[in-house]
This record gives sequence, C-alpha cells and structure tokens, in this order.
Amino acid sequence: MIQLGNRATSNILRENQNGMKGVNRIVVFTGDPNYSVCKGIVEIDRAISNLYWLIVVYSPRKSLQQLLRNQLLNMRRNGWRWIPYQAIDIFQRVFLKALNFIQTDSFNNEYTISTLEKNINFQILRVREIHENATLSIVKQFGPSLGISLAAPILRRSLFSIPLLGTINLHKGKLPDYRGMPPAFWELWNSEKFVGCTIHWVNDKLDAGEIVLENMIEIEPYSTLRGLQISLDELGIQLMREAVALIIKGKSLGTPQSVGGKTYRKPTLSEVALLNKKLESRQNQNIGLSRVNRAIKNTLSSIIFTSWRLGAYRLFLPRITILLYHRVTDSVRDNLTVGIEQFDRQMSLLHRYCQPLSIEEVLSCQTIPRTNRPLVSITFDDGYYDNYQNAMPILLKYGMPAAFFVSTGLIGTKEQFPHDVRRGNSYIPIMDWQQLREMRQKGFIIGSHTVNHIDCATESEGAVWAELIQSRDDLLRELGQKEAIFAYPYGGRQHMTSERLKLVKDAGYLGCLSAYGGSNVGKIDVFDVRRCGIHWEFSDKAFLRTCLGLR
Repeated sequence: MIQLGNRATSNILRENQNGMKGVNRIVVFTGDPNYSVCKGIVEIDRAISNLYWLIVVYSPRKSLQQLLRNQLLNMRRNGWRWIPYQAIDIFQRVFLKALNFIQTDSFNNEYTISTLEKNINFQILRVREIHENATLSIVKQFGPSLGISLAAPILRRSLFSIPLLGTINLHKGKLPDYRGMPPAFWELWNSEKFVGCTIHWVNDKLDAGEIVLENMIEIEPYSTLRGLQISLDELGIQLMREAVALIIKGKSLGTPQSVGGKTYRKPTLSEVALLNKKLESRQNQNIGLSRVNRAIKNTLSSIIFTSWRLGAYRLFLPRITILLYHRVTDSVRDNLTVGIEQFDRQMSLLHRYCQPLSIEEVLSCQTIPRTNRPLVSITFDDGYYDNYQNAMPILLKYGMPAAFFVSTGLIGTKEQFPHDVRRGNSYIPIMDWQQLREMRQKGFIIGSHTVNHIDCATESEGAVWAELIQSRDDLLRELGQKEAIFAYPYGGRQHMTSERLKLVKDAGYLGCLSAYGGSNVGKIDVFDVRRCGIHWEFSDKAFLRTCLGLR
C-alpha cells in the first residue's frame, strides 16, 4: 500500500520533468518520524535554501501471525521479564490514555510530520513495503540528488543507490566500534568514557560505509542512558545539518572505517535490568531516605496530586508556582543541578498535568484563576552554558516557556560565580551573548541577575544602583529589549531590603523575583514573586507535589 501526502504522484513527477533550477532534491528514508527526526529535517531545510523533499515513511502492517511469533521470540529471549514488561506497556498505552491523564498531542507542532506535510516543498510518501517496485519507481522519478537515512530500516542497494550522490545515515555510536543498536547502551555497559555519533555513507553492510562526519559526547559521572540519548539526538541533528551542507556544496567527504569493530544487538530485559542497577548505584539517589520512606513519600505525593485533579483544588486559594533551576547537567549532583533525563521527565510531566505560564503572563496576572491544572512557570538563574546546551532543546521539545536571569558581567567570560568560588568548583562554562540572542529569538525571556552576582542587601546603595542600571542597559543593548525583569542573587529574605527593592523599582524593572520558596497565592505581588528551587533529589512525585504549591 502506498499513500502519498498533500499532492498526487503525478504532480511530483510533472514538477520533476519541468525542472526546478537551483533546487536540490533530498529523499529521507525513515521508519519513525519522531520529534528528533522531524527536527533534524526542519533544521537542515532552515539552514540550506532551495531544498525540495520527499520523505518516505515506512509503516509496515504486521499480521496476527507475525505478532504472535514476535511475542514467542521475545518470551524465549527475555524469559519471565517479558510478561510484566508487556503488561505495563499495555496499561500505559490503553488505560492511562483512557483516563485522559496523559495527553497524546504533539509537544512542539513545528517538528511533526503533519506540519512538514503542509509545507509546499515537502512531500510525504507512506509505504507498507519500502523496497517494493512502486516505491522504487516513485523515488527514481523524484530524482533525488541525496538520500538521508534517519531511524530507517536496513536499506537495500536497490533503494539507497537511487540518489545521484548516494545516501548518508545517522548512526548514534562510534564507528566501527559500536555498530548496531541501541544508542549509548553498550557504551555504558562497557564503561566507556565517551559515546560517539557518526554520519556515514550507506553501503551493503550494516553501518560499514565511509565516514562523513563524527563527534563524541563525554559520559559524565552521573550520565544515564536516556540522558545520553537526548544529548545524542541534538548532536546528530547538528552533524547531519553540517554534513548535508558540505555535500550540497560539492565537498568530497568520506573516510574508510578502520578494520575491526563490533556489531551489537538489542539488549535483553535482563541486560537492561543489570545496567539500570549499575547506573542506580552510581547515581546514588537514595541518600538520607530508606526505601520504605521513599515509597511512603511518593505514595503520599501521588494521593495529594490525584486528589487535587479530582476536585481538591476547590478547597485552596488559587496559586502559581514558579520553579527555579540553575543547571541541567550530569557532571555533578548538588543543590543547584538536575540531570538531563530528569529535566526531560519533569518537562514532560508539566506538559501532561500542568498549565505552563511565561513569567510575563505571571506578572500580568492580577487575580490568579482557579484551575485543576496547576499553574507553573519555569525560570533559570545565573547563565550557565548548560542552560543553552541541555535545557533549551528540552524546553523547545515540550513547548515550555521559560525565563533566564543572567549576571551580565559574566556573560561570555571565563569568570566564575562567587558561590562557585566558595564551593571550590572548577570553571563552569557560561553562555555568551550570541547564545542569549538565539534564545531570545526562540521566545525565551532574558532577565537581570545583576552584573556580578552581588548580594544586594550587603553592598552599598551606590554599588547596587550601578549594578541594576548596567545590567538593565546590557540587556537592552545586546538583546534589543525595551524592558527587563529582575531576580536578585542568592534569593533569600536576608538578601533583599526595602531600600534596595525601591532601587529596583526606580531602575524601571517590571518585577522582582526571590528564591526563598513558597507559592504565589491569590494574587501576584510583582515585586515579591516567590520561587521554589528544584534540584536532583526531587523524585517525579515530589516534583508534581511542588507544582501544586502545597509544600
């Protein structure tokens, strides 16, 4: 079965026969047009002009006999673990959706196959058999100059050789050492220090073609499998965009792989359990709480959150909870950090269960509305580079608004924040102005956190005034903003006085944010906006309870 998207096959062929001068035709082969795949395509199209796309989506339909055979094979391979694994999967797919606790709409509509289909230079071809003659015929008549394999099945020469220049594949692993699948799993299993990402030409052997581009990600002390996969998704998008641009420009790319290497297969559930146990011991997330205490706290949090959604919210004054983050990284675990996978889960939870607000919407909220979806806003302090590298892609993925309060004098420098110096931390990279401009263009709010991260309560009036004015002017000059919001460093009650708060108002800031905890109840005081700090010790249940503002 072949299903073409928004134009008929004849239209594609007619356009091809008429010719399109200066246009490069790219065919994409994929079996899973997920967020990462679609984002990669969009980023390539955005970076390179005059591209025309045919996206071949392989969607096989399995018979009941095939499904039963696959179940038997998985039972033999995985043993008893397969039964609860399948039961949980069915429960999540059917019952949770039926209860409407999980939304199934796309997080970011820009990066979906349905959005691509609406674009005039994209054509979607859905096929049951990717190598059948009808598919080959349409791809040939499309006349692609380059093929791209993204989360595709193994391609045969009859298909991957059709594009004039050949077909390149994104492989999330270092070649030739880690052929096969899945990304990052076997590197963690083998206690490697890095995990690779490779663009290579497709040939008749699995992951064996000449290498076009490659790069590596360091496996941090607290890296998780999912966290590494999230980072590899972003690295893969960057590498593929660069590779396509070079190939389109006529660069001759291709380095033969070294001899050797190994091909890995999908791990068994037993192997997955062993790796999880290994990573959990390294994460060391059980400090200070016994297993029983954790279970009790998580159960209590679940009861509270479920009760809220079922109507208990009517018993409390309406409130807005503003979350405060500093770093998203797997390099350390302290009270200023959350992990990459953890942050991804938290943003997913906010998308499913809460109503996210921008900080501008919070400040304009005269009376807080009552709702069974907790009102939440996301903020970051200081200006660490991992906000740009790790947090921003996840925020965009889930369509989450956020505000970043930066110390402008440290932006683009090799300086350290005073609290990092006191802790004895080595240098932690800080964002530069170009990165902040990019974040601003993507819709994020950039606010002031003074120039040098000073304590407003202990510094002289003149010093505080100078920092407020310079930080405000830095933001207006570098980012083209007309106004700014202020979040004072350290954020405790003892770090702000009424006299210094008057200076904030006189400097023309729209609002002032603290960091000493608590929710904003009933209404918003724009110059006393409370925030709750989030760090790595928050379980998912505790995080959702915090979003209710009932801590």
